[in-house]
Amino acid sequence: MTCGEERRDRSRRLRRSCCGYPYRIALTEEQRAELCGLVGSGTAPARMLTRARMVLKSDHGQGGPGWSDAAIVGALDVNASTVLRVRRQFVKNGLTVTLERKCPDRVYDRPHSPASLDTAFPPAKATRLADKWEIHYTPKHGSWLNLAELDVRVRQRQCLKQRLADRAAMEREVAA
Repeated sequence: MTCGEERRDRSRRLRRSCCGYPYRIALTEEQRAELCGLVGSGTAPARMLTRARMVLKSDHGQGGPGWSDAAIVGALDVNASTVLRVRRQFVKNGLTVTLERKCPDRVYDRPHSPASLDTAFPPAKATRLADKWEIHYTPKHGSWLNLAELDVRVRQRQCLKQRLADRAAMEREVAA
């Protein structure tokens, strides 16, 4: 089957479905009552309330408004792909998964923290380096010039303010 034939076949299936799209929502009375209570209270996070409103408006069950995606997009000021994603998630995973925020799958490693030295060096050397270093966290939009100025200030405070006998002593202090 070619790409064009697949598209035509999919559009035929969509037209044959009862509401024009493959993910039809039909809420039970309990689900509808839960969503109405959630939206009516207004105390949940905004993302959860918007998703609850989308599910309520998409309800094609008995007594549901059965709005189209375009009507939901216009009323709730969301993207059409968001409405489709919420419908799909409700049909596949249910109401609670649709409303809850998904935890990220990634684990964020902090490679610039003193604790990361333990993975790169033996414990004794990692402790010695952590005690010796002074870590400065820069703002999100900090420039490299700011970083260089910080480094010069640290070096000046640590070793350049004292009187050094010769160039070799200065190089030893800077390298330390």
